[in-house]
Amino acid sequence: MFNLVLKDILIQKKLIPFYLATIILYLLIDASLVKIGIIYSLVSIMNAFSYDEKDNANILLNSLPYTRKEVVNSKYIGALIFTSIFIIFTYVSNFLLNREEAMFLWQDILLIIGLVMVGVSFMFPFSYKFKSQYLLMALIALFGIYMLTIKIFPNFNNILGDLISKFITLQETQMYLVAILTIVILYIGSWLLSIRIYERKAF
Repeated sequence: MFNLVLKDILIQKKLIPFYLATIILYLLIDASLVKIGIIYSLVSIMNAFSYDEKDNANILLNSLPYTRKEVVNSKYIGALIFTSIFIIFTYVSNFLLNREEAMFLWQDILLIIGLVMVGVSFMFPFSYKFKSQYLLMALIALFGIYMLTIKIFPNFNNILGDLISKFITLQETQMYLVAILTIVILYIGSWLLSIRIYERKAF
């Protein structure tokens, strides 16, 4: 199964230098480490996912000695590995470039991992059911709803920003445990749903 994860990394070997170079550029202009971690993790995860949908790749994939459950497992495990790689690279590069030791905040790292897990929890089942090409349409629709919400409720953006800031500065361990448990349950539920969808899919 881990060969499938390695495959997802290797198929992006031409893009990896681009990812790393642009991360360094963003760090040089003091971009948010949290935003960098979330965006690059999700982009690389979904890019690897989209490769399996090209040129009947799923037919070839299902002809290999892997069960459909293992194929889905590799995607969810790979998502965590991709996220970890980008977090490590981003924070180590930031330390080397800017010498900002204080930026190694575990709250930030938890926020990146948590939001990526939430994103994957919704995107993977959707993509297994409808194909990832329709995900862009869904994201555009959600962005439209978001913009409409801001127009109707002008303070929504500020409230959202305040909630994220409060989470980062939160000191209550109990609240972190509740948030972590909720995200883990969502991720596992999404994982099981994706297995169910993929096992029933005809290619």
